[in-house]
Amino acid sequence: MTEIRFYHLTRTSLESALPQLLEKTLERGWRALVLASSDDRVEALTAHLWTYDDRSFLPHGSPRDGRPEYQPIWLSAEDANANNANVLFLTDGAASAHVGDFDLVAEMFDGNDGEAVAAARRRWKDYKQAGHQLTYWKQDESGRWQKGA
Repeated sequence: MTEIRFYHLTRTSLESALPQLLEKTLERGWRALVLASSDDRVEALTAHLWTYDDRSFLPHGSPRDGRPEYQPIWLSAEDANANNANVLFLTDGAASAHVGDFDLVAEMFDGNDGEAVAAARRRWKDYKQAGHQLTYWKQDESGRWQKGA
């Protein structure tokens, strides 16, 4: 079964946390699909990945760019693994009917949004019932990820 990690954002925004996790994904030689809630959100995240750090580069693209097969990181609002990714990042409450097709799924949710927390709890129960391996990650005071109980 797929390993699913829940990332509970409490100290930083998605825009701060996502690039770091994508960097680690590429360091491991994996490909990533970032699924967002809308085309506008995809384009906002794409623009952010170009500018988030002057010393880093995350090769990525979106449907606006085309040619997903050449993109190690693909951002989309469409639930399709167009770039043959190993890792799926679910952001902004986006959901996928294909979590079992990935080695790893990262559910990222805003811990300061009660609706997002409630939705994450529902998805946890659904994934657990489906037999997936689940882990919970929370941010410490410095914003670093710590595996929770």
